[in-house]
Amino acid sequence: MRDVGLKSSADRKVWDYAAEKGYTIVTKDADFRRQRSFLLGPPPKIIWIGLGNCSTQEIAELLRGASREIEAFALAEEPAFLVLR
Repeated sequence: MRDVGLKSSADRKVWDYAAEKGYTIVTKDADFRRQRSFLLGPPPKIIWIGLGNCSTQEIAELLRGASREIEAFALAEEPAFLVLR
């Protein structure tokens, strides 16, 4: 988000930006899943990383390993969020 000036922005501003641009949010922040996704629904869709403390490398490996699941999720009309662990 820092590339578009939203690094320190409130969740709502990030949510609105992603929805407007048609992006999917990938996050470890449970607020996006619990509060935003359940209450507001898509867009945007949410991919929630449920790994706890981990390295960027571990997150990258998780995302690469789930690439087919992520692609199917992105193309499907439902559901609004995907949990990866």
